[in-house]
Amino acid sequence: MQPAASPPHPVSRGRSIIGGSLGNFVEWYDWYAYSAFSVYFARHFFPDGNTTAQLLGTAAVFAVGFLMRPLGAWLMGNYADRHGRKAGLALSVAMMGGGSLLIALTPGTESIGLGAPALLLVARLLQGLSVGGEYGASATYLSEMAARKYRGLTSSVQYVTLIGGQLAALGVQILLQSILSETALEEWGWRIAFLIGAILAFGVYWLRRGLAETADFAEGKASGKRSGGMALIREHPRAAALVVTLTAGGTLAFYAYTTYMQKYLVNTAGFDRPTAALVMTGALAVFMLAQPLFGLLSDRVGRRPLLIGFGIGGTLFTVPLFHAIGSASAPLPAFLLVLGGLMIVSGYTAINAIVKAELFPPHIRALGVALPYAIANAIFGGTAEYVALWLKDAGHEPLFFWYVAGMCAVSLIAYWRMRDTARHGTMSGADQESRMSPS
Repeated sequence: MQPAASPPHPVSRGRSIIGGSLGNFVEWYDWYAYSAFSVYFARHFFPDGNTTAQLLGTAAVFAVGFLMRPLGAWLMGNYADRHGRKAGLALSVAMMGGGSLLIALTPGTESIGLGAPALLLVARLLQGLSVGGEYGASATYLSEMAARKYRGLTSSVQYVTLIGGQLAALGVQILLQSILSETALEEWGWRIAFLIGAILAFGVYWLRRGLAETADFAEGKASGKRSGGMALIREHPRAAALVVTLTAGGTLAFYAYTTYMQKYLVNTAGFDRPTAALVMTGALAVFMLAQPLFGLLSDRVGRRPLLIGFGIGGTLFTVPLFHAIGSASAPLPAFLLVLGGLMIVSGYTAINAIVKAELFPPHIRALGVALPYAIANAIFGGTAEYVALWLKDAGHEPLFFWYVAGMCAVSLIAYWRMRDTARHGTMSGADQESRMSPS
């Protein structure tokens, strides 16, 4: 048996949360840089076909990266449950940096032929393993570090940094668009974004190695119970199934309004690429700032009302919003419409991490949060862009809007039937202020 929680560590909760969040920011910058710059590097790795066909190639690799997330969630979730949250966080960001460096340095097909898309695939598989583990470790770490009455607010930081990473990727894109010509960006400029991501990732690796460990991890070790896939299925099948169901609509809607939306603004609404990037940057900035407000609201009224609000809004308004965005003739209306969709999605994004953490006991919490979430993400989130582009290429684009709305309705059923985890969850009711373990 491991000893119970150690005496209080002098490192403050705020410093630990900030340190963990900065790593999450870099992770998601690297992940989204692929989507943001795929319109420029697609022809280097998939030179044959029209623009939509090239984007389909990069989207397929994007989806395959998501398919690695369940494996990464299983491996890294077990690792974080057995060796500590901060150990999992450090390893995940190092893997992400390695993937970004590989993308930055891989020559195009004109130099190494089929080796180029093969190396791109390897890089995304590595990043998929990383992100699969990052979510569970980060969600668990932030939730366990939070004071009881601010768990929703604190866990919302995960999507603040997630969106912040996406904004940073778009910001780098806008900066490079302003200082480089279109030709230079397509030839070599896109590589700069991945070099930046690799440098930041390896810097944050050292930062994460110095984080404080959570007392919940020590308590989980002290219980003598072990994490593992079989233990998750045997001991917590309903909670695991609930995570898959409540994630399905939320992750599909999130990726529809974020990673796919920029391409939708270009391919369907007819905006040029710089204008589409500006529209998305503005909408995502407001979306990011709204996350703590939704998180704080969940601390006051509970998690379930926000999830139900997202489910109803996603079911009723997804189809009309996408049709309206596709018909937008100016940037401002497009911005407001995209923002409207993102505000609906905030009912899920701001609190999904804490909801999942509150479903599992500490000895299996990182795996319980990560693995079912990663499975749902691989099936629904990772394929969102590919399905949307495939349906557009087949001439049935509106079917994608109905698909998103339908999955929101499926998740709504789960939200309606579940108990509110803020009041009936598994996390300790004691305030965490004096419960951080030494690193």
